Amino acid sequence: MHVENFRNYCLSKPGVTESFPFDESTLVFKVMGKMFALNGLNRIPPAVNLKCDPDRAIMLREEYDGSIIPGFHMSKIHWNTCLLEQLSPELIQELTDHSYDLVVSKLTKKVKAELANL
Repeated sequence: MHVENFRNYCLSKPGVTESFPFDESTLVFKVMGKMFALNGLNRIPPAVNLKCDPDRAIMLREEYDGSIIPGFHMSKIHWNTCLLEQLSPELIQELTDHSYDLVVSKLTKKVKAELANL
């Protein structure tokens, strides 16, 4: 998946914003102010960090050895780094949805209600 396609997919989700809170080359996607995806724009090969259920993270790393690795500069328990060019666009979208849904599930009732009204 091309980085721009990944960006467009993230931005198509309700309540998502993008910013550069760390530096000028790390694009961060947040849902209602909470991070669910990071993209190092200068990284070669292109990769994204996505939040993941810890048990599923281990399974994915084993199944996609070398294409999905523990999160770069992130909690290795809760984040995976996914190499965009080595995984199918459908899998990247599925993992992005999983990350988004994990973050949304932890939002307060009030914030979830705000998100539902967007």
